[in-house]
Amino acid sequence: MPPPADIVKVAIEWPGAFPKLMEIDQKKPLSAIIKEVCEGWSLGSPENFALQIADATNFYITEKNRSDIKNGSILRLTTSPVSTAVQLHERIQSSSMDAKLEALKDLANASRDITFAQEFINLDGISLLTQMVESGTDFGDLLSFTLTAFVELMDHSIVSWDTFSVAFIKKIASFVNKTAMDTAVLQRSLAILESMVLNSQDLYHKVAQEITIGQLIPHLQGTDQDIQTYTIAVINALFLKAPEEKRQVRLRCTHTHKYTAYTVSCIISCCSHQHFSTLTNVIRSNTPINDEMAHQLYVLQVLNFNLLEDRMMTKMDPQDQAQRDIIFELRRIAFDVELEPNNSGSIEKRKSMYTRDYKKLGFINHVNPAVDFTQIPPGMLALDNMLYFARHHQDAYIRIVLENSSREDKHECPFGRSSIELTKMLCEILKVGELPSENCHDFHPMFFTHDRAFEEFFCICIQLLNKTWKEMRATSEDFNKVMQVVREQIMRALTAKPNSLDQFKSRLQNLSYTEILKIRQSERMNQEDFQSRPILELREKIQPEIMELIKQQRLNRLCEGTCFRKISSRRRQGEFWYCRLSPNHKVLHYGDLEESPQGEVPHDSLQDKLPVADIKAVITGKDCPHMKEKGALKQNKEVLELAFSVLYESDEYLNFIAPDKHEYCVWTDGLNALLGKEMTSEYTKSDMDTLLSMEMKLRLLDLENIQIPEAPPPIPKEPSNYDFVYDCN
Repeated sequence: MPPPADIVKVAIEWPGAFPKLMEIDQKKPLSAIIKEVCEGWSLGSPENFALQIADATNFYITEKNRSDIKNGSILRLTTSPVSTAVQLHERIQSSSMDAKLEALKDLANASRDITFAQEFINLDGISLLTQMVESGTDFGDLLSFTLTAFVELMDHSIVSWDTFSVAFIKKIASFVNKTAMDTAVLQRSLAILESMVLNSQDLYHKVAQEITIGQLIPHLQGTDQDIQTYTIAVINALFLKAPEEKRQVRLRCTHTHKYTAYTVSCIISCCSHQHFSTLTNVIRSNTPINDEMAHQLYVLQVLNFNLLEDRMMTKMDPQDQAQRDIIFELRRIAFDVELEPNNSGSIEKRKSMYTRDYKKLGFINHVNPAVDFTQIPPGMLALDNMLYFARHHQDAYIRIVLENSSREDKHECPFGRSSIELTKMLCEILKVGELPSENCHDFHPMFFTHDRAFEEFFCICIQLLNKTWKEMRATSEDFNKVMQVVREQIMRALTAKPNSLDQFKSRLQNLSYTEILKIRQSERMNQEDFQSRPILELREKIQPEIMELIKQQRLNRLCEGTCFRKISSRRRQGEFWYCRLSPNHKVLHYGDLEESPQGEVPHDSLQDKLPVADIKAVITGKDCPHMKEKGALKQNKEVLELAFSVLYESDEYLNFIAPDKHEYCVWTDGLNALLGKEMTSEYTKSDMDTLLSMEMKLRLLDLENIQIPEAPPPIPKEPSNYDFVYDCN
């Protein structure tokens, strides 16, 4: 007979004594259990003791988390959080440097636990740490562990960031501003500054006053990727919190070409221009870029492109002479004409001449092309791109305009209209104006290799558009078709993640219109869906076989098992647990792991079991209980898409967050298959389409002149001897 569900068998350690094996009744108060344990070792004052998980985390067991205790868990009897906090509060003030260092190490480790953190903070421990930092008497490891403990304590969001003094902020900023600083101290100082900026608008202003571009750039020029990552994170945080007017400094700099000293609130502007080579060195380093660095570069890329949003959403004022002068400049460069004085020729003659030239330039409104730029998006951004192209790639600009103006009207590629639509398309591709995603790592290295990356990107693409137009022998009626092909060319080239704009250009040269047609034809052949009645009947006949094959694959993957991360609200991802299905498909085995496994985890090493027969439902997304908790993983979209829960018994749940979309689909499909429900994931649809297409093609092979025997061929007789077999021994 199985033991009651409320009874768990554990081992409990106490320093200097043999571990005890005990049965813990989860219905009993935790204080009563601790008292019983203390009595077993003849220890008095049980209120001064507590239980911890005996692993690298050393987290305290409380009434809230005691349900995490599983059969086979190893616990440790230790001093209570209150007692430990009092002891460490005294020890870190020791006059002995060695004793103080050991105390700070213990504090940094203990502060990861929220139960201890609450008690230490109640003793005004945060204020003590900030005073130690402000005093400036500690250096090296002493300072490093002080800052580590501070970061761990603040991670629990118990204390508001707004409570810190200007003196503390100045001190942390000074560690960043120093050219030679201990790596650990610098890393934690950068982390503190990032948190300050992200969690307080008031602190943003104070931090921005203390940090200049001169102090941050050297940290990007080093070789330590962690330091580089934290530095870019600070840049991103400052830019996210910067007022709108300061974000637009980049655009003003673009027009004035002045790259003087700026506050860190516009550091991204300076990185985008004067110091872009620094970011290039980061990206092209010999060290592989880790996920966190990739995410920070992605955020920096998004924020940089979002600077374009203001121009993208600004309509042109047809009455603004300065804006109209830009159009006059485009005409002057293209046709090498000087602006005529107002008294030269009749008004009608000048209007006729302007209309003719604006038509050659490809504007929709030949009389007043300013009207073309009243559409948002792309607004004035399109005109900015056209002017940049005309000034910085003058030969290519003149060639395109004159080449098209010499063609028949219906075959000309209208430069003005094309530029406006292309700018709008590029903004859509790069998602200009959208906030960065929390878990995305999709950055493009080529955009970090030029100080005017978006403008150069446009210049390459407008020349591609003109080339594709000629290859397609397009007319004005084919404009939208050409734009669709150009979009496909750009997207396919970006997929390869070129390291430079030159590589992107080379990639586009290999994606001519002819090549796109070949790719499309190949994809159509692979996805061909015949609609004749016999073919449809064959598909219907085959489909159940394919679905059964997919089902077996999903169940086999569940039998192999998957390692899942335990993710807290602070995004600490140091713990793992493993879950797998038994070979007979009747039981889910699961249990905690100390580290990520290198292969399959045996069933007998997983302590917990859940009979499949007890599973009532599979819940996904925001309906999962661990997604409904307050502040659970910041409720970001990516985590919601990977969350699922298994409901069993009355209100019990086994909660999952899949490592990626593929594992999410495999597990939700497999669990639904176990419950006899339909597998509805997007991967099931994709697998069905792929396997069904392959099976259809195999069955519809051209078998002309190939005689198919009605019976299988006979098995050949055994040979008279096996002398032809090579003996490996």
